[in-house]
Amino acid sequence: MDDTAIVQLYWDRNENAIAETSAKYGHYCTSIAMHILQDHEDAEECVNDTYLNAWNAIPPHRPALLSTFLGKIVRNLSFNRYKAKHSRKRGGYEIPLILDELSEIVSDRETVEDQIDRNELIGEINAFLAALSAEKRYLFIRRYWYADAVADIAKSCGKTENAVSVELGRLRGKLRSRLTERGYDL
Repeated sequence: MDDTAIVQLYWDRNENAIAETSAKYGHYCTSIAMHILQDHEDAEECVNDTYLNAWNAIPPHRPALLSTFLGKIVRNLSFNRYKAKHSRKRGGYEIPLILDELSEIVSDRETVEDQIDRNELIGEINAFLAALSAEKRYLFIRRYWYADAVADIAKSCGKTENAVSVELGRLRGKLRSRLTERGYDL
């Protein structure tokens, strides 16, 4: 079933929407959650919560790209679950490393005034990604959106882990420079 038909099922409040979503995007959502949580049970719960959140969000939202909409929900739920489980100690997963890498660029601000800045920041990051070559964008997205291990990214690209790490470091540096030039306090 195509995305438009699935979204229409949500709008019609037809319970088949969840079954169709699961059939089409269940593996995709589970993959995102597993990369973040490294725990099948927690990942499964996040995926189920994703379906519930989609049910509650559609309507009023009508996502243009259902995969991106679901990916964002499951990713946020997974990070929230990760933070809740690891609030006292840091585990041996990729997430602490990824968050440390990005903390140099984006600080964790949650004030109301920063919501507008956050939207502008998202626009700047999207513009940065759009200007990258397909290969560099692939590396960045695999690492910082899908939370893939450097070893997995290197294997899929046919590069060494060191080469991928160095390139990711350069990309973070370029992003940091771009954001600093545009007045972001990092």
